[in-house]
Amino acid sequence: MPTHPEFTFFSRFVADIQAGRKTITIRDESEANWQPGQRLALFTNPEHQPFGTIEVLSVKAVAFDELNDEHARQENMTLPELKQVIRDIYPALPPLYVIEFKVLD
Repeated sequence: MPTHPEFTFFSRFVADIQAGRKTITIRDESEANWQPGQRLALFTNPEHQPFGTIEVLSVKAVAFDELNDEHARQENMTLPELKQVIRDIYPALPPLYVIEFKVLD
């Protein structure tokens, strides 16, 4: 039983997260109910392999059209790549939230 709530990332992001190159994630409302200071146990999606723990630093609403080069840098992508990934995951472009985090282990 994990001691922290579970939070998943696609496997392709694991190396960037562990190396500190990816410091935010952009999610829809269903995955944005975290509080600053909360710790989350990380697992890969869909394999469900554990790969660390993060601490949530902030959760802020962001409109798709407000995404900028800084968001892209924090995602370790270019802005066009970031917008394409979001369109692929959330084709309807629901309200989005930037979850900033730091890796703990």
